[in-house]
Amino acid sequence: MMESDIDHSDLKKERKGNIQILMLTYGMVLLFMGLIGCFTYFMAVQSQKIINNPYNKRQEVLAKKVQRGKILSADGKVLAKTVTDDEGNDIRIYPYDKVFCHVVGRIQNSMTGIEKTQCYPLLTSHSNPLKQLTNTFRGEKNKGDTVVTTLDTGLQKTAYNALGNYRGAVIALEPSTGKILTMVSKPSYDPNSVKKNWKRLIQDSEEESALVNRATQGVYPPGSTFKLMTAMEYMMENPEDYQDFHYQCKGSDSFSGNVINCYEKEKHGRVSLKSALAKSCNGAFSKIGTMLSVDSFRDLTEKFFFNRSLGVDFEYNKSRFSLTEDSDMGELTQTFIGQGKTMITPLENALIAATVANQGVMMEPYVVDYLENDANKTVTAHQPKEKGRIIEEWVAEKMTKLMKAVVTDGTAASLRSLPYSVAGKTGSAEFDSEGTSHAWFVGFAPAENPEIAVSIVVEGVGTGSQYAVPIARKLFDEYLRD
Repeated sequence: MMESDIDHSDLKKERKGNIQILMLTYGMVLLFMGLIGCFTYFMAVQSQKIINNPYNKRQEVLAKKVQRGKILSADGKVLAKTVTDDEGNDIRIYPYDKVFCHVVGRIQNSMTGIEKTQCYPLLTSHSNPLKQLTNTFRGEKNKGDTVVTTLDTGLQKTAYNALGNYRGAVIALEPSTGKILTMVSKPSYDPNSVKKNWKRLIQDSEEESALVNRATQGVYPPGSTFKLMTAMEYMMENPEDYQDFHYQCKGSDSFSGNVINCYEKEKHGRVSLKSALAKSCNGAFSKIGTMLSVDSFRDLTEKFFFNRSLGVDFEYNKSRFSLTEDSDMGELTQTFIGQGKTMITPLENALIAATVANQGVMMEPYVVDYLENDANKTVTAHQPKEKGRIIEEWVAEKMTKLMKAVVTDGTAASLRSLPYSVAGKTGSAEFDSEGTSHAWFVGFAPAENPEIAVSIVVEGVGTGSQYAVPIARKLFDEYLRD
């Protein structure tokens, strides 16, 4: 073999070897970048969840060095604090007993609420370093950071008292930011004595489900409050002529053999879209439903986060919408008036109202405003976040006018005498074969410049106008009074 042939063969082997080395190098670089990505994701997204996990032993270590911080309302009232008894034991105290139990949560017998989601910050101290060092030398615990919430004490007490002995939930938001102003669920329990009463609470012989936060975890048929969604979809599919809609209500109607009755078979006569919503005409909205694209309507519900994760840091259940093109006419006509298989949480219904109030933009709901140290210096603060533009501004404006008519000319007329305008929708959602109904109201005020959006459900009592609207009136009066 000639020398040139040998050189050529060696060159090929060398090139092949270089390629293999290069591929190995690239592979190692990609693997390293992947590890960095995983580590970054863990630190940014997963670490807080793992640290706040009640089974994380790190919390026990922190609790030996740091006294759990306070939880305050937006107006500075103490909602949870730690005191030390004569034997040196830390005891968690909830001054308002049952009033804030679901939203603030507890630490005994499984952590819940803010106590759970903010467990690590509450056991972290940002006191002056010299002060921390001095406490360490003395064998004393440092003060944990304080969690300041978005909750309004007066509004919370008003909602709690207004719900009375009924089962249900009340939630209110600030539409422009997503701040949760109040969150009440009944039946409730006293977190101060949860350990003593635990057996009774979990046995639940009276089927109260007192441990469940109905405001975010309760799922109900939405009843006529869902007509807001139906009306929005109709306007978006018919932007040029939706105002031409009319329907002759005779109190009862049949759609392909499926009978739809208005409440107590009341005959509303000739109605437009505006008067149909104001009077809550079931026949008109079932008729509208037969004219809509099911796929398009499903897209709208999913924009409002039905069947989807909200991405919030408190416990909640998803609202559900299951209508498809294959659904029969009976399910279709029932769905568009808020019956059928659709299920909604009070939180979701509040978000729908708040989105309309905020000109079509949904804000992410949140309940923790900021953290501060024992010197009242802010450690971190929450910044309001948009979930996105859900509907166009013109749709939100038109919907506000329609919802105002519910108050001025419809089923929420008892709110008409208030010194400010209210936009809303009542609902009576049947949930059993006997026609027993949950009472609903959703809405916001003042209608022209909304400061508060509310969602109220009272279980198994009757109409929204009779049971939910009076609660809404008390909330509006409390929050908007001079």
